[in-house]
Amino acid sequence: MQPLLPGEFATLMAALGPFGAAPRLAVAVSGGPDSLALAVLAAEWASGMGGTVTALILDHGLRREAASEAEAACARLGRLGIPARIFRLHGLAAGPAIPARARRARNARLEVAAAEIGAAWLLLGHQRADQAETLLERTLSHSGPTGLAGMAARREGARVVILRPLLGVPPGRLIATLAARGLGWARDPSNSDPAFLRARLRNLRADRAGEGAATGTLGNATAAYGRARALAESKRTGILGERVSLYATGHALLTPGAIDHGALASLLRTIAGAEFAPSEARLASLSACPRPATFAGVRLLPAGRLGPGWLLVREARAMSAPVPAVPGLRWDGRFRLSAAARPPVGARLGALGAASARLRGCSPLPAAVLATLPALWVGEELVAVPHLGYPSLEACAGVPVRFCPNEPAGAAPFGVMDQVGDAEPTV
Repeated sequence: MQPLLPGEFATLMAALGPFGAAPRLAVAVSGGPDSLALAVLAAEWASGMGGTVTALILDHGLRREAASEAEAACARLGRLGIPARIFRLHGLAAGPAIPARARRARNARLEVAAAEIGAAWLLLGHQRADQAETLLERTLSHSGPTGLAGMAARREGARVVILRPLLGVPPGRLIATLAARGLGWARDPSNSDPAFLRARLRNLRADRAGEGAATGTLGNATAAYGRARALAESKRTGILGERVSLYATGHALLTPGAIDHGALASLLRTIAGAEFAPSEARLASLSACPRPATFAGVRLLPAGRLGPGWLLVREARAMSAPVPAVPGLRWDGRFRLSAAARPPVGARLGALGAASARLRGCSPLPAAVLATLPALWVGEELVAVPHLGYPSLEACAGVPVRFCPNEPAGAAPFGVMDQVGDAEPTV
């Protein structure tokens, strides 16, 4: 099998750009052939552009051998001139849904690690067979068309841009790439453990090289779903731009009438700060006839004095608990504390909550919205509510908090208005 040539990799990267001059990349490396080949190819590509690559190695702490494997991967990369850092995850324990829990924890830690080293892009080594298995797994879990589109080659994360340049590359070619350079790699035994669904699907597919007809057909199906997803997202964006006013305080106004259920799912995801949109099928009734409801962490209420239509606001009971106010922190999946913020010592970022009752005269916002605003607390003392300029604009100047809706394309699908009184969304 032919190795993946540097020119081919450059073409794959070009489709995910632009990158500008001297790009700084982070590459997630497990020590397996896919991620190791990606690190080698990315380092060569970045060097040619005057950029740099840093490998990020995570030890999940689930296997006794993982620590030594991480050290071995780090040493192997060092011999190749690729700087690497090892990070260890804490709090994971074997048990139900461990692959999904480990994946969420891994992705979150990798994004933070990439941002900490100043990388704007995080590269992941998922390849053609991984994409095929993702389609099978999601089919078995009754995913809709959006899920069946598989993993995206480019996705805006909370902190960095996530790239998967190898999604169309058979794993056999990545092994050949390492073999051509005389490089070895490690194998994670959990990848073939039949206790895990993905490993069982891999064994049934019986195509380790990833060049068989079944893998190709699954890849083609995923690509077709991907094209359909892109068209649906384009349509959804237009609907949301016409029907929705989204505010920097984290709520939205929806004009009266039925709405496409995919557009409503996307809007709910934004207001809830959720990683994934709720099931479109479950939304069919609500989208056909909007009415007061609580769904997927969002309340749908009559807009009242704000105008005709519906108010969508975060469900207070579903919000995240207060957390230490660390600059750069993302809270409740919706608000980010600026990296340049200067919060008071010991401050926590959390919901304004019941304290909103005494501030209702300071803002025209409905009570349901006020209670969900991010606020800074020191102990039981309310220090600042940045969106209200409380207790003063000077006091809030050092603690800027920005609403950053977590959309699939990395930004809101419609404009975010800074002021409640704006008549039109800023598209």
